[in-house]
Amino acid sequence: MQTNTDPTSQIRAWFIGRIEDDWFTEAPTLEVDRDEIVVIGPIAPPNGLDELDTDARLLAIQSRVEKFRESTRKARVAIARDAEKVFERKVSWAVTCEERRADFTNLAAPAMTRLRMAERRTLDTLVSSGVAKSRSDALAWCVRLVGRHEADWLNDLDAAMENVEAVRRQGPAA
Repeated sequence: MQTNTDPTSQIRAWFIGRIEDDWFTEAPTLEVDRDEIVVIGPIAPPNGLDELDTDARLLAIQSRVEKFRESTRKARVAIARDAEKVFERKVSWAVTCEERRADFTNLAAPAMTRLRMAERRTLDTLVSSGVAKSRSDALAWCVRLVGRHEADWLNDLDAAMENVEAVRRQGPAA
């Protein structure tokens, strides 16, 4: 599948063509990196939510999400298998319902790094204090913390990289 258009839009188009029209209230969005594709679709909330208190609303939404997950499992697995062959990435699924997101599966990809003693000491402190179970967990905790506190900066950086990719695609052919 080679075209001059954005690869993410090609992947999204493929999924839009494969997913049942009645699964989501609108076309799914995707989160794509070099290892994984996460398909995120909005599902309709259950009727009668306005009559429920907060805890009951959450339970009704959770129940709707579980119903969707179970009723679409076989088809989602088949679509994911086909997509993994075509795009050479793992496929995960998530839904949104009333501003809540539920991820069904996610890939945990290994990331190798070399750390100096001071950096290892930081990870070891997180492990010895019980914040993390291992250096690997501690490093993942640090990445989540940076992501949460620097989200705007990371979003700006992602947007800048998308612009770089667009300029590369427009460049002269070799």
